[in-house]
Amino acid sequence: MSSTSAFVFHSLVPDLILDALESVGLRVDSGLTALNSYENRVYQFMDEDRKRYVAKFYRPERWSNEQIQEEHDFSWALSDTDIPAVAPLRINHRTLHEYQGFVFAVFPSVGGRQYEIDSLDQLEWVGRFLGRIHHVGKQHAFVARPTIGLDEYLYQPRHILAESALVPAKVKASLLSSLDVLIKAVEQYWHTNWTPSRLHGDCHPGNILWRDGPIFVDLDDSRTGPVVQDLWMLLHGSRQDQLMQLDILLEAYGEFADFDQKELLLIEPLRCMRMVYYLAWVVRRWDDPAFPKSFPWIADLDFWQKQPSIFTEQAKLLQAPPLQLMPMY
Repeated sequence: MSSTSAFVFHSLVPDLILDALESVGLRVDSGLTALNSYENRVYQFMDEDRKRYVAKFYRPERWSNEQIQEEHDFSWALSDTDIPAVAPLRINHRTLHEYQGFVFAVFPSVGGRQYEIDSLDQLEWVGRFLGRIHHVGKQHAFVARPTIGLDEYLYQPRHILAESALVPAKVKASLLSSLDVLIKAVEQYWHTNWTPSRLHGDCHPGNILWRDGPIFVDLDDSRTGPVVQDLWMLLHGSRQDQLMQLDILLEAYGEFADFDQKELLLIEPLRCMRMVYYLAWVVRRWDDPAFPKSFPWIADLDFWQKQPSIFTEQAKLLQAPPLQLMPMY
């Protein structure tokens, strides 16, 4: 199945899902409830014993089986040290299963309320657990999963945007010119020395549930990178607000792991990389019917006409002084 020329989930019909789950000994007794996921297909269900589960069917050709298995093993390494990261269930001594060309995993269904981004108490809790996650992360290295870098997050996305018919011809030159300026600005900062670590990789507030403490979900984007990648998306608001949040976050983080303050220089570069990668990701997945329904704005001329100025403004932000810890008195 090709992820670039055809819709890769067209054959993932309910009967196939039910048969796949039955192949690992799970009989669905509740129907399937589709959960919000663009990259994969995720369903909640109850079995005959009224136990609730979540099944994730991975997008074909995105990750190799070895890469998915490393994600699972990392999840279990965290769970085995009492870190609240949701790991896939081991069924027949395996976490990764195959059925008719699809690979899938089954997770326990974990309830919880939304992480409150304005709660400094919750931010402190998350900081402690991120310190613990990275302490575990540095004990071993990923072999198959990628490392965050300019090629995946900037160079390849630029090529995708340059070749895409979704980008109107009348704005493509301006878009690529402003993007090239942004890429050159990021290149100046990216080579800051940082110690590689296994990361959650996509630790935004939506991937944290709260139930008597934080629960970290969805390690699908787990990879190697600087630890600040798992921290910066938790900061929001004015610069002063972010400085206060950073101080609380890193003080709690430091109870379990060391943080190299040089990595603060990478916050804005990482923000730029995520912005460009996200835009190209939507373009890349446009053949998936879920994407035109969820991201209709990407087909609008007005959207693309605004992008060059957004890239230019982000390049200017890279020149501003980076966030720093508040001085201690």
